[in-house]
Amino acid sequence: MDEIFIKKVRAAAVAGWWTVLIFYCILLIQWFAYWVIMSRQPEAMLCIWGKGFTWVEIRTIWLWAMVAYKLCFGVILFVVVWLTLWARQLAKK
Repeated sequence: MDEIFIKKVRAAAVAGWWTVLIFYCILLIQWFAYWVIMSRQPEAMLCIWGKGFTWVEIRTIWLWAMVAYKLCFGVILFVVVWLTLWARQLAKK
């Protein structure tokens, strides 16, 4: 029973690290998209967001979304590190 539990915790930690990797890749893609779009400020983006939006508002909303995404990333990273350390401690005993 203990060996099965240790394997499950280890598998959860590995899956968590893959999730962190994917999360980070999405963050990088989004960051590059931010710099490309904000430097060019295409008119199509204003059409997508709708009438009444300005570039200042779009920039503010985008940056707050990045902050929320990074906070979620931090929580996931904390949980994955904890799972990894827990799996290691379970394997030692």
